[in-house]
Amino acid sequence: MNRSRFVLIGVIALVLGALFSSAVYRSLKARTMPADQGGADVVIAANDIQVGAKVQDRDVKVIKLPGDDLPSGVFHSKAKVIGRGVILPVTKGEFILPNKLAAENAGAGLPALIPPGMRAVSVRVNEVVSVAGFVVPGTRVDVLLTGNPGGGSDAQTTTVLSNVEVIASGQRLERNSAGDTSMAPVITLLVSPEDAQKLTLASSQGRIQLSLRNPLDTNQEKIPRTSEGGLYGGGTVVPSTAKPVTHVKHQAVPKPAAPKESVVTVYRGNKQEDVKLGDEGDPQK
Repeated sequence: MNRSRFVLIGVIALVLGALFSSAVYRSLKARTMPADQGGADVVIAANDIQVGAKVQDRDVKVIKLPGDDLPSGVFHSKAKVIGRGVILPVTKGEFILPNKLAAENAGAGLPALIPPGMRAVSVRVNEVVSVAGFVVPGTRVDVLLTGNPGGGSDAQTTTVLSNVEVIASGQRLERNSAGDTSMAPVITLLVSPEDAQKLTLASSQGRIQLSLRNPLDTNQEKIPRTSEGGLYGGGTVVPSTAKPVTHVKHQAVPKPAAPKESVVTVYRGNKQEDVKLGDEGDPQK
């Protein structure tokens, strides 16, 4: 009887030991499993990819990651991204996402950066017009025009375009990471077709000046144009509200003329006497 009990206890102990060993084995195997044996294929950048570049096979690689942790729109195959243009800078190890690439068959370089319905127009600049070289890709500017409208002698300056994006400085399509200035002789602006016409006409009518603005400042209020007369204080004269002073001229009143005298000769006997008469004819004694 005691022997059978010992055998039963031994069998139960072996079974429990086997179950415990199996659980420990499965846990250790899951922890030591290579990362490439689970998850989904994801395309990431193998190198830094600059704006305007065409994605090459060496620029990307495929890794496996848990599907629950992936952002929306990731690519799972190299074939979906190779040959497409880059419109936003991509850093090594970063996911390749659709918003960073141009449309398929859109090519690379500057044309790939132009959204549908927009145009890229270049203007000639110098160190002053380009704000000492601080107008670089990614900044936003206002376009000012100075000229003589109608061939008049009074020069005027007006804001032709406001809050325009700069997409290229010379042949550079992205801003230098160190924030260096760019002294390129040509700046390319991203504008609508209507604004492209305005910019082209303005370039032929007068002198163009770019005004650099804070990218967070999106205000586009209408600014009245400035003329030479207004600049030097010769603007419209505002009438005064004070009453005009009237100067009364005092004319001298002429003095009355002395009364005319008449002389009458009177004979009294053998005597002759001259008598003076006044205006009324009365003799003056």
